[in-house]
Amino acid sequence: MRYLLSEAENLIEYSVLIGGKAGDGIAQAGQLISSLFSELGYHVYQYTDYPSLIRGGHNFCIIRAAEGPVGAHRSGIDFILALDQKTPDLHAQDLNADGTIIFDSSRVKASGQGINIPDILNLHQGLPIMGNTAIIGAFCRCIGIPWDRVSVVLGKKLQKESEKNLDIAREAYGRVKQCTDVTACPGGQPRPLLSGNEWIGIGLLAGGIDAYIAYPMTPSSGILHYLASIAGKAGIDVIHPESEIAVILMALGYSYAGKKVAVGTSGGGFCLMTEGLSLSGMAELPVVIVLSQRGGPSTGLPTYTSQSDLLFACHAGQGEFPRLVVAPGSVDEAYFWSAQAVQIAWQYQIPALILSDKTLSEGIFTSVSLPEIPAPIIPDDYASPYMRYADMPDGISPPLSPPVPGEVIKVNSYAHDLFGITTEEPEVVVEMIEKRLRKSLHLASALDRPGAVCIGGISDAPVAILCWGSVRGVCLEVAQSAGLRVISPIVMVPFPALEFKSAMKGVLKMILVEDSTTGQLSQIIAREGYHADAMILRYDGRPFSVEELYEKIRGHLK
Repeated sequence: MRYLLSEAENLIEYSVLIGGKAGDGIAQAGQLISSLFSELGYHVYQYTDYPSLIRGGHNFCIIRAAEGPVGAHRSGIDFILALDQKTPDLHAQDLNADGTIIFDSSRVKASGQGINIPDILNLHQGLPIMGNTAIIGAFCRCIGIPWDRVSVVLGKKLQKESEKNLDIAREAYGRVKQCTDVTACPGGQPRPLLSGNEWIGIGLLAGGIDAYIAYPMTPSSGILHYLASIAGKAGIDVIHPESEIAVILMALGYSYAGKKVAVGTSGGGFCLMTEGLSLSGMAELPVVIVLSQRGGPSTGLPTYTSQSDLLFACHAGQGEFPRLVVAPGSVDEAYFWSAQAVQIAWQYQIPALILSDKTLSEGIFTSVSLPEIPAPIIPDDYASPYMRYADMPDGISPPLSPPVPGEVIKVNSYAHDLFGITTEEPEVVVEMIEKRLRKSLHLASALDRPGAVCIGGISDAPVAILCWGSVRGVCLEVAQSAGLRVISPIVMVPFPALEFKSAMKGVLKMILVEDSTTGQLSQIIAREGYHADAMILRYDGRPFSVEELYEKIRGHLK
């Protein structure tokens, strides 16, 4: 249960896997275990794996708790909690030599500590779903967490029938033996523990959104659910229209009315939004789009991860218009760049896209250090008569929202003049195109700054891992152990060429790691004159474990 996370540290960590059928409450059970470790002061990462089924199949969560920050799972498991036979059948081979299996003896045959969950549920008249509470109670006894501490966490997290759940957990707690002693993390303290989707939602709120509009689509749906649950307290509108086309058009209506608005979707839904995206570009109506990727094309792998929509996000929509595309690689960045996306979209009157994926969106993480959100830039006052598309030196026209007495505020999807009146006069068309181009150039200059590219690992190492988005978590751990540099662009459009050039100083070999079949980031850096020497690509919908990626990286270092 001790692993060498870097050359300088020998930190305590634990990996726990809980598995069962869809309907057994595996994701909720994983969150309870994550919360217990967080209360003990550990950094936590939780990966959830589930098929696109309402019932049946095999669901499991891997919870990794460590003294230091973690953003990926391990191949080895210390504790397996089995609510069905498939769990030991599929995962017992990953159990570490000193590991333990805790299982429902009524359904599972395995070596370890068994409890008869139906017997416990019958004793306390519990529902079948409360079987996950029972196995968590047994797990807590096995690892030596005192019951008074367990009861506080479970009582806080289990709002429905909390007393019955506590009775069931207490009964299971008393039916197993302690097998180890997991103590509080030295110097640790409880940290915020939320999913990536929740961190994105909080970031959108910090950026000042007035509304969030979405049609549920895995893996972005968590943002909709979270913001809907707090809409009243947050003072925002949360709307679920009938389709993704309705989502983007309704959002642009909000934008025209002067309301800051964000939408969320995945690849298939974003396909339907692309005409609205182009409308945003031509009409200069700001909107924020959260695009959480999953395996494609078409319906693809609805519940698994991918990084194959990068180029799509960078080029979606017909015609040419400025946009912002950012790809946070941690929950702290997800919070920060979600807020920044709102502010930048409204400052420059452009669409802004936040690229996430299943690993980041549905993963559960403790925050390391939430960055401060800078104050938004307030636009200048307008001149009367109002020109919606006034040709300013930086290309940014003074914004105004209706109703304003005596002013006409006209937006237009056609080529238009300064007032928004449709025109096909070549001189006016060119003037408006060049206005939008100057906006692109101004945005590029403003964003090519420290923070646009993350540098990690050994910052002066001659061999670098190139990555983006959620893959960075596992890349950082591998780089630290292997003595490598990590270069991870966050701003994708407009690409921060100067910051990337600075990050590349002294790099003699570059290995791209990406969850795609083609290594899409390689095509972006090629425009800047850089080429990856090797690519490690994964496209089965699953994220790399630390050990898996380390072995693949070693193969390119020989």
